Amino acid sequence: MVLTSEQVPQTDAQTLKSKQKKQRQRNRPRNKRNRLENSHLTNPETSTTDSASAMSGKQDGMASEKTRDQIMAEREAKKMAKQAKKQNKPVTQATSTTSATPATKIITEVEHTTITTKLTTTTTTKVQEKSDSVVPKPAQSTLVNGKDAEAGEKTREQIKAEREAKKAAKKAGKGGAAKIEAATQQLADLKVAEKASETVNAVPVATNADQEKKKPALSKAERRAIQEAQRAAKAQGQVKKSQAIGKSAPLGPPKEPKRESVSPTKTATSSSPTKCPASTPNGECRVKLFNHLVCAKEYSQFINDPLIHPSIARLGVQYAKRTVVGSNARCIAFLHALRQVVHDFETPAKKEFGRSLDTVVKYHVDHLHKCRPLAVSVSNAYKQFKNQLTQLPADIPETELKELLSHFIDTYIENQIGKAAQAISGFLQEKITDGDVLLTFACSSLIQFICEEAKRRQVAFRVIVVDSRPGCEGQEMLRRLHAHGIPCTYVLINAVGYVMAEATKVLLGAHALLANGYVMARTGTAQVALVANAHNVPVLVCCETHKFSERFQTDAIVYNELSDPNQLVRGDKCQLNNWSAKGKLMPLNLSYDITPPELVSAVVTEVAILPCTSVPVILRIKPDIGY
Repeated sequence: MVLTSEQVPQTDAQTLKSKQKKQRQRNRPRNKRNRLENSHLTNPETSTTDSASAMSGKQDGMASEKTRDQIMAEREAKKMAKQAKKQNKPVTQATSTTSATPATKIITEVEHTTITTKLTTTTTTKVQEKSDSVVPKPAQSTLVNGKDAEAGEKTREQIKAEREAKKAAKKAGKGGAAKIEAATQQLADLKVAEKASETVNAVPVATNADQEKKKPALSKAERRAIQEAQRAAKAQGQVKKSQAIGKSAPLGPPKEPKRESVSPTKTATSSSPTKCPASTPNGECRVKLFNHLVCAKEYSQFINDPLIHPSIARLGVQYAKRTVVGSNARCIAFLHALRQVVHDFETPAKKEFGRSLDTVVKYHVDHLHKCRPLAVSVSNAYKQFKNQLTQLPADIPETELKELLSHFIDTYIENQIGKAAQAISGFLQEKITDGDVLLTFACSSLIQFICEEAKRRQVAFRVIVVDSRPGCEGQEMLRRLHAHGIPCTYVLINAVGYVMAEATKVLLGAHALLANGYVMARTGTAQVALVANAHNVPVLVCCETHKFSERFQTDAIVYNELSDPNQLVRGDKCQLNNWSAKGKLMPLNLSYDITPPELVSAVVTEVAILPCTSVPVILRIKPDIGY
């Protein structure tokens, strides 16, 4: 049996050679480097010997070849020679023989200096390379970093000097010898200035570091005092700036501000009013627990504002002076002033009536809020007015729009205050019978209206008016009831426990009714309700629905108003006289207190007689009632 070459079994070496051959055919190297690599793969022994011989030959060639610095120096010498020939051509003329000789001499001197310096540096580097080739391997490893060696040979100042010399040589034909001397002088000055700046810059760094080390560490109390002083100074600066702007501002409606995400009613009725600084400029000592409450302000700073309507300015002063008090009275006065603003308003050119009037009214409401924080009744009326502005038609003249707004204001006063009082009085007339003794606190226009209606019905009853300092508003209530012939008894709040046994019903007014059922009223209302609850006397709170608030509050500290502390001073013999001169003393005069719903039997509204917990229901269905 005869075997062909294809059928003969191949060894491992043969299979490897065949694979390498196929790989070479696929790659097909086209340059010398790939061929050398392939030859190295096929014949590793021969390739190693060839590479060694090539390396040795390369080293000999490198030793014989010129260095880079020598080649650069030769090129520059050729360039200089060409420039010199170009400048020597016009020398043959008789006119330019005298002027060209000094410049060419200076150029040749500069060329010689630059060429000699470069040749010396190249020769030194070449000698060092030759000497280093003889040194063993550890020494060569230190010279591998060529950058370090060159940095040691040439400094930065020398390189700059060479560059400036080259530039001067190029410009010498145009500028002459004076320019070359100026360039050399500048180089010398630069070297001196650099050294001096290094020494000078080192000194301030050390001084700043010493000053930072010398600064003493401030304590927490000192830092807080500094921050409070800065805040007080900033507040004074803002007040002065606003006064200066008010004096220089022209008459007319203000520019439309950018619309904010938070509505002005929220800012007016929010539970976090503007904070007062802990240390006032008068040296008053404020308790930290009440620092967030709104302080009483002087009304004199709210008068001179050219952008404020006179009716709003007058109302702001009345709010600040407390001449207009009572939730209903403040709401009615606000709506009358707002009607006057709408009547005198003129739409600017290329503006819409509703939007421009909205910005003007917002500015006036902010002014009233600065004079005194807005009552809940006022803020609710402002909400309804804004809602009416958004519903105004666009195809009606301005005069008719003003009439619509004034009609809305009149109907709001009539329905929300007038008719609501009649409805509440109708519910209570069924509860008042002959021989009843009604106890009331302070002054309430709604309670006064209910008592007058009962007198018209010729019901035999009498009223006990409980009053408290410093407002003594019960005296006004006593005067009004006595004018209608109603028998009254007047006592102070410290005697309420003595007269409560005679009372059959307690009728109380309210500043606002909060969403959690708490009653916000004049300070002292909670004490009267507590005493009545102890004597099992029913407590009826009379409150219109336009005084209902969406705010939640469980105490009188979260949100309240601080009245003037000087009202607590009774006279010259009072111990609180000249309290501001005494250190760490600040009289606290709160305007309102909070009565919990557990002390209230029922709330009488124009809708019905309801428990205190029904406030959220009324707030939800009130738009459907039609008021």
